[in-house]
Amino acid sequence: MNLIRNPSLLDQLGASYALGTLRGGARRRFEALARVHAPVRAAALIWQSRLASVTELQQQAAPSPAVWKRIQNLVQAEKEAQRMLAARQAPAPASGGWWNSLGLWRGATGAGAMAAVLAVVVGANLSSQLNGQVRELSAKLAATPAIEYVAVLADDKASASMLVTFDPKNNKLVLKRVGAFQESADKSLELWALPQSGGPKSLGVLGSDRVIRLTATDRDVREVPALAITLEPKGGVPPGSGPTGPILFKGALIQTTL
Repeated sequence: MNLIRNPSLLDQLGASYALGTLRGGARRRFEALARVHAPVRAAALIWQSRLASVTELQQQAAPSPAVWKRIQNLVQAEKEAQRMLAARQAPAPASGGWWNSLGLWRGATGAGAMAAVLAVVVGANLSSQLNGQVRELSAKLAATPAIEYVAVLADDKASASMLVTFDPKNNKLVLKRVGAFQESADKSLELWALPQSGGPKSLGVLGSDRVIRLTATDRDVREVPALAITLEPKGGVPPGSGPTGPILFKGALIQTTL
């Protein structure tokens, strides 16, 4: 199967790779394809970025004392049920004695019933809390930016250095540094659209942050086959002029359904 022509399967494998559930030979094959094909690298990087952003949005919160109490009650109820099971399975004495006491077994039966009820109640409360957390996480995932275009910009050695995504909903180009390159203080990186005809068009000067957001419209990226990043003087080239420095990174701009 040609993975590149199956975006749905590529999306699933990229998500599994980012989550760490893709293992063994399947993970090694995916990594081998990622070294050769930019869309495979993009699928993995996009999902890693998505999951990282969800983690950043999640506010830290300590569990309430009631949660710990319910867990403690559940553990205690399970221990009580195990003790009662062991008592029922133990051999009975030959005759008489406290073991055959009707009151004892009535009390034991009541304790077992209470333990079972407590376990059900605690389990229901924990399940309700878990469902609430799942709903909250799903809502945050739904609120993440839409990604319509993606590019993995690499150097002349095919080493990925910049992940570029375009969010048409918010008119944002998001660039994430994935390599170790860092320009000097007297230089700036500038992003260029390379249209099918005409000269390069500047999409903005990049800051030194690891994640950079530039304003762009759908018209700026539609039908643009490739992007490039050049090394320019501090602040970039004057508006309306073309690139003056060397091309450091370049890659195809791919429309995606991820």
